[in-house]
Amino acid sequence: MNTFLLILYFAAYIAVTVLGLRYYTHMLQLSSYQFQGYFRFLRSKPHRYGLHVGFLCVTIIGGMLGSNKAGSAFRILSLLFLIFLIFQYIPKPAKKKFVVTKRVQRLFVTYAVLFLILGVIAVYLYFTGVQTISSIFIATSKSVSNFTVEGSKKRIAAGIIFASFVGLLPLVTALCNLINKPIEKRVNDWFIHDAQRMLQEHPGLRIIGITGSYGKTSVKYYLWTLLSEGFRVLMTPESFNTPMGVVRTIREQLTPMHEIFICEMGARHVHDIKEITDIVHPDDGILTSIGPQHLETFHSIENIIDTKYELFDAVQEKSRQGLKFANGDNELIRNNMRHENVVLYGVSEGCDYRATEVKYSPDGASFKVTAPNGEEAEFSMKLLGEHNVTNVVGAIAMAHTMGIPMTKLKMAVRRITPAPHRQELLKHGNVSIIDDAYNSNPMGAKMALDTLSKFEGSVRILVTPGMVELGEKEAEYNKEFGRQAADAADYIILVGADHVKPIKEGALEAGFSEDRLFVKTTLKEATDLMYEIDAGKPKVILLENDLPDNYT
Repeated sequence: MNTFLLILYFAAYIAVTVLGLRYYTHMLQLSSYQFQGYFRFLRSKPHRYGLHVGFLCVTIIGGMLGSNKAGSAFRILSLLFLIFLIFQYIPKPAKKKFVVTKRVQRLFVTYAVLFLILGVIAVYLYFTGVQTISSIFIATSKSVSNFTVEGSKKRIAAGIIFASFVGLLPLVTALCNLINKPIEKRVNDWFIHDAQRMLQEHPGLRIIGITGSYGKTSVKYYLWTLLSEGFRVLMTPESFNTPMGVVRTIREQLTPMHEIFICEMGARHVHDIKEITDIVHPDDGILTSIGPQHLETFHSIENIIDTKYELFDAVQEKSRQGLKFANGDNELIRNNMRHENVVLYGVSEGCDYRATEVKYSPDGASFKVTAPNGEEAEFSMKLLGEHNVTNVVGAIAMAHTMGIPMTKLKMAVRRITPAPHRQELLKHGNVSIIDDAYNSNPMGAKMALDTLSKFEGSVRILVTPGMVELGEKEAEYNKEFGRQAADAADYIILVGADHVKPIKEGALEAGFSEDRLFVKTTLKEATDLMYEIDAGKPKVILLENDLPDNYT
């Protein structure tokens, strides 16, 4: 290989290394640095991983063949693999941008250290001819003409080390994440202890925990609006519902002026809620729902139930006087109640705080709420869907129990706005968009379709990539989602390829017209089509779920 090609080769090697590590670190970040999600992503991209393996193989073969024409040809092929990989990893616009956090910076330091260690080993083997790694290739080397055995040993040993870093690049990211685990634990423990210190120095702070398979972010926003009528309230922003998200909120936003801290608690694994309650020790709790979400990591509904009830366990452990509220419309909650003195809210009979006389319109809903003491009040809101009536009643129940009168809550409920991307209604002329793109699960998706179905007289369009993280039942739930969509939508636009096949099957089995069902590769293609559809009527478009880049 001449000097120009050699320089080009090493430049391409470095480019692939940097761009590839950036890409895979982004995918690891989107997987919450969890190996299960990251390796699920790797399994979905075998062609890309195959390019790395191909580079590794041709590089080793080129080293074994030496300086003859065949060896040169393989080294040129190795360069072509690198160039092709560069184009694969050039950064593209992402739905959720890559954030260079302190953790990411530590990962890149580990990448650099590992690269330097392998480089030192490669140089040492090349200049000493140590047989440790290369001896397994000697038999093959002797059968190849025009090079010496000793030279091949040096070349092959160094070449294996040189090629393995890029050849196994997706696994390098996972390995360095594993190496850094003890460091990350020490860093996280320091932040957790600092947050706990701040809470201990604020003994008058009342902490309300909110969890559920769906609805928790919405209830958090609604409760914050209502409690702000009488208290100075801090809530975890957006979807900061992991242990470190909660810790960050406390350390960066909690002040001595705050009287209440509303803490959203998310979970993907068994005991995730306990991990958060052990940090904040909530005084009160709201359980918004239990349903089949994250079954890929929970493995069973029973595990989901046990984990969600860890919130009430923590409230009861701290004080017998702690308030416990639960969604009385949720069948799994009612059938698996395991705590005493739980206040139920919803629209169903038997709820302690119950909404009746519910009336819906494309712009919201009105309803009457009856409290356990018989007090009644009429409310109106600008939120869509029956599930949001239940969510708002839950917020009313907690706020009223904490001393805010119904008359004051009526005005606050009128001011409630949807949580971002949770059935948020956006209007553009004669086009209305129901933005339910944050996440999706079987129950939440059904509720969103129910909302869409209420827009009679409009062209109803569903745009969705389907649901994920539902384990072995994922295809079954997506197929049922397709059947439900057939009744609620006039047009269905699916985003993806293999993943959306069960939705298509379910819709067609339910009698949906294939002429009105489209499958697009990207979200941009889908959104372009949804605006192009023209049926001479106002359009209502439901954006149900928007999978991050590690799912697409």
